Amino acid sequence: MNIVYASNDGYARHLAVSMLSLFDRNRRARQITVYVISMGISGESRERLASIAAQYGRGICFVEFADIKEQFAGDIDTRAFDISAMGRLFVGRLLPGTVERVLYLDCDTVVAQPVMELWRTDLRGNLLGAVMEPTIYDAVKRGIGLTDKDVYVNSGVLLIDLERWRKQDTERRLLDYYERKGSRLFACDQDTINGALRGQILPLPPKYNFFPNYRYFSYKDLVKHEPIYGRMVKAEEFAEAGRHPVIIHYAGDERPWIAGNLNHYRRAYEHYLALTPWAGTPKETGRRLYMLAYHLMDYVTVICPSVRWFISRMFGMRAAEARGRRDRAGRAGRIAGEERSAG
Repeated sequence: MNIVYASNDGYARHLAVSMLSLFDRNRRARQITVYVISMGISGESRERLASIAAQYGRGICFVEFADIKEQFAGDIDTRAFDISAMGRLFVGRLLPGTVERVLYLDCDTVVAQPVMELWRTDLRGNLLGAVMEPTIYDAVKRGIGLTDKDVYVNSGVLLIDLERWRKQDTERRLLDYYERKGSRLFACDQDTINGALRGQILPLPPKYNFFPNYRYFSYKDLVKHEPIYGRMVKAEEFAEAGRHPVIIHYAGDERPWIAGNLNHYRRAYEHYLALTPWAGTPKETGRRLYMLAYHLMDYVTVICPSVRWFISRMFGMRAAEARGRRDRAGRAGRIAGEERSAG
C-alpha cells in the first residue's frame, strides 16, 4: 500500500499518531510505504517519524514542498487553515511515477482497523473514492456549482487512481478551478476537489472516514438534511461506522489533543500518542468551557437535532468568514510591515 500525508511541523505529532496506528492495525500488509509531503517539517521531527517507520519495518519518504504558495497564480485564502491542506492537490507531481494508486490520509486521523479492503476498492473508472459529508452547508454546495443530486465528499481520506489522475492532468484542473473561484472557498482544498472533479468521485462507506460527532446524529436526520445521502449510504452502513469505524477522523472542534475534550473516540488517539516519540506532550489548554459546551451540543443533537442545525447554520459559516477576514488582514499587515522595512 502507498499512503500519503501532507503536514507542517506543527502537525507532525498528529501525523505520528495516525501513521503509527496505520502500521499497528495493518501488520499483515505485505508492503506499506508512506510518503510525507512536507511543508517545513523539522529535522528532529523527521527523525522521530522515521524511527516509527523503522520500528514496524516500513518505508517512509519525505517530499519537501516549501514553495507551495508559488504554485498558485494569485493570493490564497485558506480560511486561516494551514496551507499544508492544499498539498493533496499535488500528489500526482510529487509522488514517484511508479506509484499508480495512493491512499491519502489527513494527519488528524486514527486507523482503527485494517484498511486493505479499502485499498482494494474498485473505483469503477473514477478518479478517486471518498466518504460523503452529509452535514455540509447547502450554501457551500451551491457556491461550487453542485445541486441536490450531487454528492459532496470530505477530503480527509482519499483513495486516488494516480495513473488516471496524471493522464487527465487533474492537478491543472484543480488549480484552474480554484483560481476561477477567486481562491476563496469555504473549505479550500475540499471544495476544489468536489467542484472540479464533479461526477468523477466514487462515494465510499462512512466507516472509512467517520467523524466523532456523527455518533450523535441519526441516520434519518442526516438523510432529511441531505437526501442523496440516503441513496448512497444504507442505514446499516451508517450504524456500522459508528460502532466499528475503520478510520476515525477528528474533524471539527472536539479534538482529543485539547484539554477538557470529551470526544467519545479520544482514547484511540491517546493510546497511539503514548506509543510515539511525542508521548507525554501536554494537551492544549484554555478551552475547557468551550469543550464542555461543544459536548453538550452533541447531546442536544440527539434530543433535538433542529437546534444543532440552527446553531450550525447561524455560526458555522460566520466563523469561517471571520477566519478568512482575520487571515487576509494578517497577510495585509505583514506585507505592509515588509514594505515599511524595505523603505
